[in-house]
Amino acid sequence: MTIVRNNEIKYLKWIESLKAEISRNRQRAALSVNEIAMQTYWTIGKDIVEKEKQFEWGTAFMSRLSRDLSEHFKDIKGFSRRNLYAIRQWYLFYSRHSEIVPQSVAQIPWGHNRLIISKIKDVEVALWYAEATFLNGWARDILELKIKKREYERSGKAITNFNSALKFPQSELARETLKDPYNFDFLGLEDEAQEREIEKELVGKIADFILELGKGFAFIGNQYKLLVNEQEYFLDLLFYHMTLRCYVIIELKSGKFKPEFSGKMNFYLSAVDSLLKNSSDNPSIGLILCKSKNSLDVEYALRDINKPIGVSEYILTDELPSDYNESLPTIDEIENELKIRLSIE
Repeated sequence: MTIVRNNEIKYLKWIESLKAEISRNRQRAALSVNEIAMQTYWTIGKDIVEKEKQFEWGTAFMSRLSRDLSEHFKDIKGFSRRNLYAIRQWYLFYSRHSEIVPQSVAQIPWGHNRLIISKIKDVEVALWYAEATFLNGWARDILELKIKKREYERSGKAITNFNSALKFPQSELARETLKDPYNFDFLGLEDEAQEREIEKELVGKIADFILELGKGFAFIGNQYKLLVNEQEYFLDLLFYHMTLRCYVIIELKSGKFKPEFSGKMNFYLSAVDSLLKNSSDNPSIGLILCKSKNSLDVEYALRDINKPIGVSEYILTDELPSDYNESLPTIDEIENELKIRLSIE
């Protein structure tokens, strides 16, 4: 059984690297085309704004411009009056930050750009979503979901001891990977749900769970058995993170964080590092998910722990609090990876 699991993990690592290489090659080709289009839109937006300042052409100006461009470039879409106004708005939004089109903005499709500026009012936050969209390959509907669930405000907010337990830059990459809180509203459970019920539903909706965790998480198993000194121990959820190159243990707690949780997680991490980790892997990371936590309790509990542990809250039914104003595969990629994993088993 151990050999089967190890082979499965090795295959997942290899297929992820292969998929990443293919995606990079496809992305390079698409990127050059997209960058040219965004550069063109930037020039159009800039010229429109400058001409509006120089001349008093009135509101009919945009209609005429749309008609003239559309008639001349019959094979190019995007010169409708409505889209020209959107180009103008897009240029005005980002030109406050830069004299040229920001690189992250030029790397994503126009539809994604329009969505971002329609939902986000802060340029720095918009640039974060543009960069995250490019790095994670978010489809437009996924981007919209991420904005709705305020991904920006939650990213990198878990309380951790990564700075002392991991070397730089692994510590920073790991910190940015974790969120607080995690939103599990897709489970349809009440707030009183217990740990095993939450775990069962998360495994049953693993694609949604991985989408919420973020890019790079490959699911290994739940109630994963470890044998230490002839004693059996079971991990709630075990993942391997393809970018961080390490195992990630997730333990679910239906109540408030208790300091003893960190000691148990420290033991699990030592066991995984001894039994599963190989020489090419980075130190394993633990994530304790609780219904609630006291930040000071967590900081004290993690202060002298030598294994990297993060603590976050999770939400089951409520919307994210109003004070949250805002490593990802596509659904098809997740489903294909799960089919591969199941076929190996």
